[in-house]
Amino acid sequence: MDLGLKGKSAVVIGGSRGIGREIAHRFAEEGAHVAICARGEEALRDAEAMLQRTGVRVYAASCDVGQQDALVAFLESARKALGRVDVLVNNASGFGFSDDEAGWQAGIEVDLMAAVRATRTVTPWMAQSGGGVITHIASISGLEAGSPPAYAAVKAALISHSKTLAVSLAGQKIRVNVVAPGSIEFPGGGWDRMKRNDRPFYDSVLARIPWGRMGTVDEVADAVVFLSSSRATWITGACLTVDGGQHKGNL
Repeated sequence: MDLGLKGKSAVVIGGSRGIGREIAHRFAEEGAHVAICARGEEALRDAEAMLQRTGVRVYAASCDVGQQDALVAFLESARKALGRVDVLVNNASGFGFSDDEAGWQAGIEVDLMAAVRATRTVTPWMAQSGGGVITHIASISGLEAGSPPAYAAVKAALISHSKTLAVSLAGQKIRVNVVAPGSIEFPGGGWDRMKRNDRPFYDSVLARIPWGRMGTVDEVADAVVFLSSSRATWITGACLTVDGGQHKGNL
């Protein structure tokens, strides 16, 4: 299936490892030019090299997306390097799991406000070029109780923000969706560490997933790239769970 992404330009915030890295890779495989940012320089350069091997134009820069000026500077540089911004994926997370000031601050500044600021920056560019697609990466933690309060709250806010934007930006031909992954395991990621360090908890979560396994970064990336493609032109304001049935609610 031709997804119509060849020659498009996609920006992935938080694209050096895990879900973000695979999202960027999927875009590159479809022929889209890609810009990524992250704080860790080593992982960023490794991801950059991987993307360059696909033959598309790549821009990668170290950036603390919790800092507004740094984030805007990255986006402006990405636009200059790629020529335009057709797709924005807000994937960064501060992993604010602690219910204290530090946990809330990390979640608000990195998960939520970075997405808000990045979206605010790119939407005029998208409108000028005839439209675009924005996808927030949230979590099923934002759909139900049971997760750390700060983490769950900011993910719920992302889901609400995307729905509001989908309505307000429709007239400018900008689609906005949110993908809510369940428990996703990859080497070096949180669930990989949990499996090694707290196997009883890992197994308790695994037992609540009907398919009997954790999800993969590929499965999340495929959903994001599809939503960003010309095959999804009538999908906006959607919250797509990618979780193997882990979330049990009707909504």
